[in-house]
Amino acid sequence: MTDIPVELDKHRGMAAQKATDLRRALADVEAQVRELRDREAELENRMMTMPALSWPEAAVKARHLLNLYAASLPAEDTRHRALVAALFDDFVRLGSES
Repeated sequence: MTDIPVELDKHRGMAAQKATDLRRALADVEAQVRELRDREAELENRMMTMPALSWPEAAVKARHLLNLYAASLPAEDTRHRALVAALFDDFVRLGSES
């Protein structure tokens, strides 16, 4: 018996190695998605519990909400997508006037 771990991937065929790599990559992506959702929930909780102290802070909250809305729009809804983009441009323009 030895204390040196055996690298099992070297003993598998190429197809099995590729399948293992895909499973590992998928597990990593799923973990990252869960972490991102948790972080997004934490951010949204902070946004709900902390009132904005200025218009730029309120615009940050509105931008997040509009991004969620825009993500739910069907690709063919170009009118509403253009409206969201125009509003983002307004935020930038009005924010730089301060």
